Amino acid sequence: MNDESPPEADRAEGAPHPRETLRLFGHEDAVSEILASLGNDRMHHAWLLTGPRGVGKATLAWATARILLARTGGEAVKPGSAPLNLDMSADHPVARRVAAMSDPGCLLIRRAWDADRKRLKNWITVDEIRRLNRFLGLTATDGGCRVVIVDAADDMNLSAANALLKLLEEPPGSTVLFLVSHQPARLLPTIRSRCRILRLRELDQADMDLALFEAGIAAEGACGLHALAHGSVGEAVRLMNEGGLELYGEVMEVIATAPSMDRAKLLKFAEQAAARGGERRFDLAVRLLDRALARLARTAAGMPPASEVMPGELETLARLGANTGRAHAWAKLQQDLSARLMHGRDVNIDPASLLTDAFLRIEATAAL
Repeated sequence: MNDESPPEADRAEGAPHPRETLRLFGHEDAVSEILASLGNDRMHHAWLLTGPRGVGKATLAWATARILLARTGGEAVKPGSAPLNLDMSADHPVARRVAAMSDPGCLLIRRAWDADRKRLKNWITVDEIRRLNRFLGLTATDGGCRVVIVDAADDMNLSAANALLKLLEEPPGSTVLFLVSHQPARLLPTIRSRCRILRLRELDQADMDLALFEAGIAAEGACGLHALAHGSVGEAVRLMNEGGLELYGEVMEVIATAPSMDRAKLLKFAEQAAARGGERRFDLAVRLLDRALARLARTAAGMPPASEVMPGELETLARLGANTGRAHAWAKLQQDLSARLMHGRDVNIDPASLLTDAFLRIEATAAL
């Protein structure tokens, strides 16, 4: 992507696009299921790949798509024989065409760029599904397989979802659809019921480190990054790009002063995190505050984190979560604050006031 190209809705900023990622780390069970389907010639027409954002769902979809497309031209193992893995060399003709978005047998459906408003559309609209209809109206190259990837299926509005459902009810021949979903509960139940579901889990630290290394990304503070990113490579990249480790440290520095919070430190943090023009920093602060409370609630419930994000974090969590009776209070506070902060942001309440209020509620809970 050059400097003049519009943003891609399915690309994590600062990371290679999943179609350019040639190795998938972890998810052995899901890969085995895909390989078995490729080997016995019973590839389901629609797959729903679910799991946390950024753990490799789209990477798995693109890796499988390359194998299916390579079979079309006789460039890979033939139908009826199982490939050993989903790896493909970067100089393979199919890998080059897929990376360039020029393979005639592959279509990507995602939120489109609105050229008039100069931003990505909020939803995948029915117009995008109409592109799919036109694509399926074409004859498959060499009589081979066509592949459609919808990333993310959660982004479809109701009209688009209903249009896709009609295709799933009468699946076209020689076509495989991969629906990437971070929140499958948001999809129509009838869409879920017509797909074969593969659930991908969080990556362990070793696999996440390998995935970051493969992407050419050096992860400083990898242990803490894994804990904050919940095993998501995409989230790890976002945290690195936005200074997430440092900001989490600032969040914990304020929380560590509870139950008698340092007001000067609290107000300074709130003002800096909510500074004009710093919407992304405020959003990140809200996400990290939520994760700090989640880790605190789990600690109070007798399930402390295995490692700390920053020096002294585990000591703070242990002190504030020492009373197991507080587990419910911390868990409820996490839920309440998450909803309160999101609502406050939506109705344009002063961000600094929102954060200040959130920390004062933490202080009150710590004092129980």
